Amino acid sequence: MLAKLSLILGGASSGKSAFAETLVVNSGAPRVYVATAQAFDDEMRNKIAAHLAMRGDQWRTVETALGAADALAEVAQDEVVLLDCATMWLSNHLLADSDLELETQSLLLALENCLGRVVVVSNEVGLDVVPDNALARRFRDAQGKLNQQIAARADLVALVVAGLPITLKGAFS
Repeated sequence: MLAKLSLILGGASSGKSAFAETLVVNSGAPRVYVATAQAFDDEMRNKIAAHLAMRGDQWRTVETALGAADALAEVAQDEVVLLDCATMWLSNHLLADSDLELETQSLLLALENCLGRVVVVSNEVGLDVVPDNALARRFRDAQGKLNQQIAARADLVALVVAGLPITLKGAFS
């Protein structure tokens, strides 16, 4: 049985999203995909379209740059939701000059109160060099804090490296 709350971490192109999707598919439950990416250019529009086509009609997709907490509130008890990803969600709020503390607390509360099971994908950004500008350092610090807060609440935490999951907390069932 898939954990109530799972956090799947990894670097860029590590395979974390594919692994998270496999967890959700293998649950056998109705699937909800909460997509937080925004398409600001053709490359991103094409990437989003390819992901939608690959998932097909087996997923109910909710596209929301800022409203992940609201989307989680709409999940039914029998559904499994994939939130992909917390990193884009945080970036969107940072660039929108949102109150990050307020938005983070709202997301954490929504994760705890979601009726269905949730798999969150997030980037591990703490393994790289110290960013050279204040905005990037603010983002890195906020992402690290968000990951820690979600991990503390999660039943399962895995780090994906080169497509291989490493269990940090809990166990796959």
